[in-house]
Amino acid sequence: MTSVRGYHHGDLRRTLLAAAVEAIDEAGPTALSLRDLARRAGVSHAAPAHHFGDKAGLLTALAAEGFDRLAEALEAADDLLAAGVAYVDFAVRHRAHFEVMFRPELYRVDDADLIAARGRSGAALRSGVATLSTDDDADTDTDALAAWSIAHGFATLWLAGALPDRVGADPHDAARTVLRRLFG
Repeated sequence: MTSVRGYHHGDLRRTLLAAAVEAIDEAGPTALSLRDLARRAGVSHAAPAHHFGDKAGLLTALAAEGFDRLAEALEAADDLLAAGVAYVDFAVRHRAHFEVMFRPELYRVDDADLIAARGRSGAALRSGVATLSTDDDADTDTDALAAWSIAHGFATLWLAGALPDRVGADPHDAARTVLRRLFG
């Protein structure tokens, strides 16, 4: 069942990205094809290539969009714990983006929009970490890497269904409980 309707004027780029999210949610990023996206959007098979060049171009745009959305979520968090929960929430709500963002073999890592979006999300995380320490010699970058690793690991385990049943069925509550042990 397809929720993306055929393209009838408007923002074809946005329509194709939405179709890509749907396709990735169904079969993962490696199964994605531009021809399938064109079919889903109701446009010629050449239309996606016109906007993105190729599959890597489309996935680059999707990854950049994902990093921008992640940055917005992290910037809205009040503290590091809230940022960790926001990270997990982002992964659950935007699974297709999440699955592409951390697979650099799928996209163009040197794309300027992608670099800017990734930098913004990293800066938002480092900003949250910087508020934790009163030590002038604190290594904020290492602390940010540790915080990211913990939140990313939890999100990845949640999405894979690999966490024990005792964590519960709500990803927000489970993330808050687990992350509070280290970020709290």
